[in-house]
Amino acid sequence: MGFETILSIFRGQIRPKLVFQQICEIGYRSQVVVVVTGSFTGAVFTAQTFFQFSNLNMESAVGPVVAVAMCRELGPVLTGLMVAGRVGAAMSAELGTMAVTQQIDALRALAVHPVDYLVVPRALAMFFSMPFLVGESIFFGIFSSFFIAAQVLNVSSTYYLENMRRFTDGVDVLMGIAKGLVFGGLIVFISCQRGLDAKGGAVGVGCATTQSVVISSLAILITNFFLTMGLNMIFPTG
Repeated sequence: MGFETILSIFRGQIRPKLVFQQICEIGYRSQVVVVVTGSFTGAVFTAQTFFQFSNLNMESAVGPVVAVAMCRELGPVLTGLMVAGRVGAAMSAELGTMAVTQQIDALRALAVHPVDYLVVPRALAMFFSMPFLVGESIFFGIFSSFFIAAQVLNVSSTYYLENMRRFTDGVDVLMGIAKGLVFGGLIVFISCQRGLDAKGGAVGVGCATTQSVVISSLAILITNFFLTMGLNMIFPTG
């Protein structure tokens, strides 16, 4: 399906109205869950890191550790998992319902390729939405980390920001966004494939939806390991 989707895009089989609708569904409506997830992840990670590092008199390392972790790992991975649960399930359920009610066959009868009409808009929307969602997760995660560190844990705000600037840069953010794009592709292709392959009525749709979320989540976690190993060899931290 991935090859078919890319081929359709290069052939110009793009429907801007459908792409915009999917951007609203994937990007705009996912913002709340992504912002909340990023914010509380940053806050919790900061608190736990501070308590552990304070035993070693390393409170000054809290800022850089949290910032790098949010940019390179927690931001993109948690965003991917949230989008897989919210958007991936919806994609699979929608396409699965169309498959079991023979709407996919009706599209083919009208000489409309299902990949062009159903998958391409979702893939393009995911491509445009994931960088913004990952960026929001990173920003709010670091912001909540700074707030908790400075206002609750009494870490010097100047010291926190200075150390964070010393050990993080734009490469860290770009790595997170690149991971987000890869995870977005996994979510779209797995969820759409599960949906289009659904059979057996309502039970089949339910199974396809469950499979899409589980497989997408596992694919994100496994792929993240290999991306982390590879990217850190090319762009080492600090």
